[in-house]
Amino acid sequence: MKNRVEVEVRTLISFPEYKKLSQKLKRIAKFEKEIREETIYLGSERLRIRKDQKACYLIFKFGKIHQDSRREIEIEFKRKDFEKLKEVFKNLGFPIIAKWKRKRKVFNWGKTKVFLDDTKGYGKIIELERITDKKNRKKVLEELKDKLQILGIKKITPKEVFDKKFKEYLKNWKKLL
Repeated sequence: MKNRVEVEVRTLISFPEYKKLSQKLKRIAKFEKEIREETIYLGSERLRIRKDQKACYLIFKFGKIHQDSRREIEIEFKRKDFEKLKEVFKNLGFPIIAKWKRKRKVFNWGKTKVFLDDTKGYGKIIELERITDKKNRKKVLEELKDKLQILGIKKITPKEVFDKKFKEYLKNWKKLL
């Protein structure tokens, strides 16, 4: 488990790009599902509780937000345990620093997971993700960037833009939701 990392590449997209990518992915990849998620960040961006229509998850991500690759631990719970987990972490001194609500379309494209996200108050994002080992993460990252090119995405949103947008969201999330 320690050797496994999640490698991802993401970029902000416009509404027309979102629609176009959704149609293209339905032709070239296997559409898995559309889910509605609510995620809360507890104390920092590394500790999260997320729920969808079927379950809830406790997630810890190593490293910093918007890194190309990092290790994560995810534990699945019953959906009804979401509020209990919030209560436990609140009482342990982990305040809610942000809440996210998004619609996510999930596709399988070979070995790659593709997510089309529409996040309330934040925007639309495409994310490509693959799990690999630490020694192959750079190679996998380049492969994911190549796949973005195949999808017609020529420019990836710089991490600095995501970092700035994230900081703004942290300040304003209550108003944006």
